Amino acid sequence: MENETQTQQRRTPKFLHHCCYLIFLFIFFTLFSITQAFHYGDALSKSLLYFEAQRSGRLPYNQRVTWRHHSGLTDGLEQGVDLVGGYYDAGDHVKFGLPMAFTVTMLSWSAIEFRQEIVEAGELGHVMEAIKWGTDYFIKAHTSPNVLWAEVGDGDTDHYCWQRPEDMTTSRQAFKIDEKNPGSDLAGETAAAMAAASIVFKKTNPHYSQLLLHHAHQLFEFGDKYRGKYDGSVGVVKSYYASVSGYMDELLWAAMWLYKATDKEYYFDYIISKANTFGGIGWSITEFSWDVKYAGLQVLASKTEEHACIDFTNILHALTVESVIMDAIDCSSD
Repeated sequence: MENETQTQQRRTPKFLHHCCYLIFLFIFFTLFSITQAFHYGDALSKSLLYFEAQRSGRLPYNQRVTWRHHSGLTDGLEQGVDLVGGYYDAGDHVKFGLPMAFTVTMLSWSAIEFRQEIVEAGELGHVMEAIKWGTDYFIKAHTSPNVLWAEVGDGDTDHYCWQRPEDMTTSRQAFKIDEKNPGSDLAGETAAAMAAASIVFKKTNPHYSQLLLHHAHQLFEFGDKYRGKYDGSVGVVKSYYASVSGYMDELLWAAMWLYKATDKEYYFDYIISKANTFGGIGWSITEFSWDVKYAGLQVLASKTEEHACIDFTNILHALTVESVIMDAIDCSSD
């Protein structure tokens, strides 16, 4: 009995020694990982590679995601239009117009807002390529002033079949919005995307910038004149990207981007006159997404300085509760 006690006493310090050593290693590596700076440049690079992996159509020679190849080369053929290109949605092979357009708008806004930082990261060329891959497709999809192709593919059949886009055998039916089948939300978001992208390309490719603005003008007029939700015209989209918020936020959002791109008073006056009726007064804005644009609109309005501050104060007051956003505007300096 005495020998067992002595043996246990000899083992205890050794056991504690190992525990302390393991605890020390855990603390060391935890602190080491915390003190390491996040590599945001690397995150940006990988994010842009994701967009290359999502490309549809005939891929360029400088495609960096080399395990992807040409796909969707007959998109639009059944309808007699060229709808080759654009982006697939997430892991699907469907090309949904509304989230694709919002993606391009946000890529463009990022390039406008953080251009210098993106340049320093060495990624401006890749960002502009990602934007142009989307806008080139929108130009194709906007086949006439009042016609915009909204979707290529069918979500239901696509989700039943797990295969590479290069080998896909699912439906490639295309769906459009027009005068008899309106989609103001889709037209508005696509107009916003092309207007924002026109700012990105204004100095480096002015001809292309003007082409984008031409389409943006037409799409805005189309969406505003023939009003309606696009999921009412393209029913197959309801299970995937239904326009829950309606189309009023997209029309204001498009007008704001067109104003920023052109400085035309028409778009400024449109925002002023429609903000009260289009603004969603009485309910709080809890998200900014492919569906709901009010929060982004508020931010853009608060950053616009060309007109009297009181005008934009009125816009923002109409778009949300005044106390939430008044700190974003300083009118006292006048």
